[in-house]
This record gives sequence, structure tokens and C-alpha cells, in this order.
Amino acid sequence: MITKPDKNAVRKKRHARVRSKLSGTAARPRLNVFRSNKHIYAQLIDDVNGVTLASASTLDKDLNLESTGNVEAAQKVGELVAKRAIEKGIKSVVFDRGGYLYHGRVKALAEAARENGLEF
Repeated sequence: MITKPDKNAVRKKRHARVRSKLSGTAARPRLNVFRSNKHIYAQLIDDVNGVTLASASTLDKDLNLESTGNVEAAQKVGELVAKRAIEKGIKSVVFDRGGYLYHGRVKALAEAARENGLEF
């Protein structure tokens, strides 16, 4: 019997392939997206120094969401991470979709971040 590799293993392989070509700097950090079944997380990462400059997720108390695993929640996280980045003087980022397809929650987060001032 042939077993099919699980979705997350395939995603991790895809993410590793993308990450080999993509990295963030202090001037242009990497906007990393992680999606779980219940939540979505976004971080601005400076890979040169190995530090997270700003982050936002559906777990943030100031978002007070009723549902965390949907497109609306992802849009709110995108807005929040863009606002926090602009407060720190970051306008330009490299988008790292984390091996996920650019669709649904990942797309909603990216477009909300773009609309709120981030350039990528």
C-alpha cells in the first residue's frame, strides 16, 4: 500500500524551497505567515540578526474577535501587523507565505497589510 504524504509535510518542503531564496533584513524584513486550523499568525523577521521586529495574531487581546479561523480574522491580523510595522518605521517587506497557497486566509492577510501601508 502506498501512503500519501501529509499536507503539512508537503507544505514544509515547499516552505524550505522558498526560504532558500528569500530572507529578510533590518531594512526590508520578512513578513512570515503561519496558519493553523484555529488561528493565523504574522511576524516581521530580520533574518540577518535573527530577531522578530513586530508580530500580530488572532490571539492578540486588542483584536477581540468572535471567530479566529476565518478570512475576516486574517484581514484584522494583516491590518494590525501593518500598523505595528509602520509604527516602527518599516514600510517595505518581503512576503513569505510559509508554503501555503496564496488564497483564502493568507491572501486576505497579505492584501489587508498592503492596504494599510506595507509594500511588497
